[in-house]
Amino acid sequence: MRKLILAVVLLGIAAVAAVGWLAFAPNVPASESDQPYSLRLPPGTDFDAAMDSLESAGAVRSPATLRLLGTLTGWGDQVKTGHYNIVPGMSNWAILNKVRKGLQDPIRITIPGGLTPERFARVLERQLGTDTTAVVRALADPALADSLGTDTAHLLGHMRANTYDILWTTNARRAISRIHGWHDRYWTADKKAKAEALGLTPDEVITMASIVEWEAQKPSERPRIAGVYLNRLLGRTSAGRMRLQADPTVQYALMARDGGSMRRLLFVDYQTPSAYNTYLIEGLPPGPLNNPSDDTIDAVLDNERHEFLFFVADGTGGHDFSRTVGEHNAKAARWSQFLREQTAIRRAREAAAGAAPAVQ
Repeated sequence: MRKLILAVVLLGIAAVAAVGWLAFAPNVPASESDQPYSLRLPPGTDFDAAMDSLESAGAVRSPATLRLLGTLTGWGDQVKTGHYNIVPGMSNWAILNKVRKGLQDPIRITIPGGLTPERFARVLERQLGTDTTAVVRALADPALADSLGTDTAHLLGHMRANTYDILWTTNARRAISRIHGWHDRYWTADKKAKAEALGLTPDEVITMASIVEWEAQKPSERPRIAGVYLNRLLGRTSAGRMRLQADPTVQYALMARDGGSMRRLLFVDYQTPSAYNTYLIEGLPPGPLNNPSDDTIDAVLDNERHEFLFFVADGTGGHDFSRTVGEHNAKAARWSQFLREQTAIRRAREAAAGAAPAVQ
């Protein structure tokens, strides 16, 4: 009898040990990058599909034991949509407990500066999985903008170019609201004081920064270009106030009218009727052209003080700055001549290539 009892006890201990090993033994190996495995479960994903994702990523040593525990506990039928970091050393129990409770880990997304609503929407779709149409509609929704303390003309400018941690299942409206919250935190008392010293509101600073964002190809030129536009806007030189005459605002007007992307401007384009065309309107356009980066906003707040009123491309991605219209016109003429010469050279090469005999 004692032997039978002992056998039962040992069998029970072995069973408990087996269950403990099945549930709590580490089953996630170290990754090559020493980073967590990223598991994304779209809506409608079942346990088998989740397991297939883990197996294909090499995220579990023993898929069979994970499947078995999921079946025995019934947790395999409770997986939740979301993004989960599966950390090396995790047990089957920890994995299943995480995905059945929906204990998501945020996705780190990076939003660049200078985006139109459509490009902003594509960035969120690519990194966060949000629907592009829903994002564009949300940016144009007066009710959403009003709930965030702004309007649809300025909401895009509040979508700060930065890196954010957001849950993968966040919808378009919620994502925009979250990013807008970080925009509010950017405007510290010190930054607001700098804007006030310029005689501008934070939204006007962002609108100016959006122009500089598209104008400055070299980051080092941002403070100087901002200084040029502020000289014109505020009349900080002896020339007094001037129209901004900013090419990016013409690009914006053309894109709003015709769609498409930026292109080389023609003389006729500068007469495009638009509230944003600063060749035709006085002062700033009614809202930002894009979402400027923090560095560009800072370049406006800490702009370079100088006497420059004009600039023209210098052929290196940068600009050549001038104080007078005469000086500027001479430089612009040289730049136009350079472009004509380059066009002639390109056409000659194309003609020569077209006339070359076929190689036998």
